[in-house]
Amino acid sequence: MPAMPNTAAFDSPLPLDAQGILELAARSMFQLFSSVSQGMFLVDKSGRIVWVNEGYQRFLPDLGFSSLDQFVGRMVEEVIPNTQMRRVLDTGQPVLIDLLTNRAGTFVVSRIPLRDDAERVIGAIGIVLFDHPETTLQPLISKFALLQRDLDDARRELAVQRKRQLGSAGAGERRAKYTFASFVGSSPAAAEVKRQARRAAQSASPVLLLGETGTGKELLAHAIHAASSRASGPFVSVNIAAVPDTLLEAEFFGVAPGAYTGADRKARDGKFKLADGGTLFLDEIGDMPQNLQAKLLRALQEGEIEPLGSNQLVPFNVRVVAATSRELAALVREGRFREDLFYRLHVLPLRVPPLRERRSDIPALVEVLGEDLALRSGTAPPELLPDAMALLAAQPWRGNIRELRNVLEQAAMRSDSHTIDATQLTRILREAGVEPAAPEPETLSGAPGDDRLLRPLAEQVAEIERRAIAAALAAHGGNKQATARRLGISRATLYARMENPV
Repeated sequence: MPAMPNTAAFDSPLPLDAQGILELAARSMFQLFSSVSQGMFLVDKSGRIVWVNEGYQRFLPDLGFSSLDQFVGRMVEEVIPNTQMRRVLDTGQPVLIDLLTNRAGTFVVSRIPLRDDAERVIGAIGIVLFDHPETTLQPLISKFALLQRDLDDARRELAVQRKRQLGSAGAGERRAKYTFASFVGSSPAAAEVKRQARRAAQSASPVLLLGETGTGKELLAHAIHAASSRASGPFVSVNIAAVPDTLLEAEFFGVAPGAYTGADRKARDGKFKLADGGTLFLDEIGDMPQNLQAKLLRALQEGEIEPLGSNQLVPFNVRVVAATSRELAALVREGRFREDLFYRLHVLPLRVPPLRERRSDIPALVEVLGEDLALRSGTAPPELLPDAMALLAAQPWRGNIRELRNVLEQAAMRSDSHTIDATQLTRILREAGVEPAAPEPETLSGAPGDDRLLRPLAEQVAEIERRAIAAALAAHGGNKQATARRLGISRATLYARMENPV
């Protein structure tokens, strides 16, 4: 067998060391992509555009820029709607193939992080592989559209099945719409109120939900019913503040045939009768007129009602859950709420914490609310930048989750892209008459003698872990994969910690 020739003897233009080969390959690949792609640009570590090749410049007019100077030097989210380049910079993970749609058109793109010798991300390169993919990649686009349609059909079917399971199995049936899983949050305050509510669900005594507006009192009422022995029975709710005082008695106790002029010839059942065998939710109980409070007290004590215009007593079997955003004890002192009715309802009081006491739950709430808005509107969920998430976490939220949802919905409707930054949220809050509070970094340190340090070690470790998860979620815009990677844990562990904090 002849000996192999000594390659070192040949005058080869190829470098013979590994580093030289890598550098040559990198230059060649960069030149190749620059020449055959439809366009390329570079961003630095902060996301600022620092270079654009000649091919990409033809897209600038459609993006709203008349010159290259207007484009270069700007943050990538400001000039390229719907870009995911920020995610590449945050995670260091490439996106080799993706579809990007904005006012310049639809493109097949790649996003690749750039690293220094220490493997730190120092920037990223964006490559437009194809424009007009509807013609150049018709088979792939058709398959993608088919998969998307199947996914939408599956989502609708799951929603229908869940609706049937929780409340619409039969015509006219009233069922709870939510469970404890619907109450989003793993903060100590959220975990405690869910623990107390689960215990209350196992009792037959009245439950009184206390808390500010928009904290989720009605959701917890549904969940208590769904977890109780009455779950197979009806769940009937009445908002006392929404019913005129003159109609409340008929709404509660029903109307006998021909009880008054113009009344129906048939009897009309009230909410107590409709809820027989299940749960009656009395929302805004603090707004009940005084003349009706005595009748409600008697009904609760005797377990029977007398329909309007009737002399016949009708027994019922109902578990009452009441809720109010008012200070009932203060109303009792002022003589505006009966003391005996207060003690009848105040058997299992549950205080639902305001959002400002569970700020670490805001990233998870934003994700859930964003997905719900997306399903209702048929669009992708909004993506909040880290500065936007930090701004949300700093607000007092007088309207709590209801106000948070309103702000997110406004931001999603007004934004030209799915990316939302702090500037947009600041403008929306100010238009609503709210001066946004500036985000403040939390401190994890404590001085010697600080009472916060004089607690069980496991409790302190759990608190630090919750803060770390909340901070990582905020820094990565709610992206759980990036959060898990930043914290050095698996996504399964992250989900477990969020659902069941130690």
